[in-house]
Amino acid sequence: MKLSFLIYSYFPYGGQQRDFLRVVKECSDRGHELDVYTLRWQGEIPVYINLIKVPVRARTRVKLYQRFTAWVEQRLAEKAPHTVIGFSKMPLLDFYFAADPCFAEKAQTQRRAYYKFTGRYRHFKSYEEAVFGASSSTEVFILSPQQRYAFEKYYSGCDHRLHEVPPGISRDRQIDSRNVEMRREFRRQYGISDNEKLVLQIGSGFKVKGVDRSLTAIASLPSEVRGVTKFMLIGQDKSARFKKQAKNLGIDNQVVILTGRDDVPRFLAGADILLHPAYLESAGYVLLEATIAGLPVLTTASCGYSYHIEKAQSGEVCSEPFRQKELNDRLLHMMQNLGTTPWADNGLKYGKEMDLYTLPETVTDLIEKLTKKTD
Repeated sequence: MKLSFLIYSYFPYGGQQRDFLRVVKECSDRGHELDVYTLRWQGEIPVYINLIKVPVRARTRVKLYQRFTAWVEQRLAEKAPHTVIGFSKMPLLDFYFAADPCFAEKAQTQRRAYYKFTGRYRHFKSYEEAVFGASSSTEVFILSPQQRYAFEKYYSGCDHRLHEVPPGISRDRQIDSRNVEMRREFRRQYGISDNEKLVLQIGSGFKVKGVDRSLTAIASLPSEVRGVTKFMLIGQDKSARFKKQAKNLGIDNQVVILTGRDDVPRFLAGADILLHPAYLESAGYVLLEATIAGLPVLTTASCGYSYHIEKAQSGEVCSEPFRQKELNDRLLHMMQNLGTTPWADNGLKYGKEMDLYTLPETVTDLIEKLTKKTD
């Protein structure tokens, strides 16, 4: 089967990008022929991908995406009809992988009233409408019940086209018990003593991931707890704003910010809590990666995968609407009870008992099944 995948940008450390690559790899392993259309690609290009960099430019992101769509539409029209899978919302799609939250919900709940009169709003709303609207036939892969609720609320009648798929955590992230030696070596490398606690946050896009909330929560800890706490942030984004915030809060000496990396299991082993108070997130793979690594999690209900934390009892979830004081209080509670609660053991057990690994296979099965149905 001939498949064309559309994704605006690929870089190695994004959750959307990792899902994309896993699905593409599974499709290739099953013998399907693959084209990938993109604006930007960072990192190694797998040999099984025919990568097509779309040669368009623009001053604004809206205009860039419009030109991307027009160029790809023309290119596809020159070929025999085949299946088109998008990892970004746009027209043209037979299938859409919903790595992003519902735009209509975000515009309604997180933007000021005037935002709906902007060209940016009109563009992204129309592109979402092309996928979820009443006139669309695009089949959609969603990652959480939270997404289903939002899309069905804002796009009535799309429910029969929404297919919830399991997470796609790499199986090599599942462990039987925490690696004591890895933890010891990691903490030695970063100068973290036995009596200190390391709070870890992982994720690209620091603003939407709630790094400002995290820093405020660290600074709110009582002096006797804050004095033995370090905060480490890993991800791809501009960090100057958050370094300035840490300095203003008086905790800059306790904060370390690192770029995206491949040795995440070492950080999960060396940390004491994963903190992830995102403003809005479709899934949040790091929540599950931490859980199955035995690292307690503190997150927000606005993360799609937060329900796994509640189900596993592997940490705590702040309620909606978000309140900074609740996050502060829960962080202190967790810091004070790390040695007396079963969060870590619960997470390890959850990783062994639940299907958290078969996203690529499930998505590819659905692409094959639903494509045959329409042929």
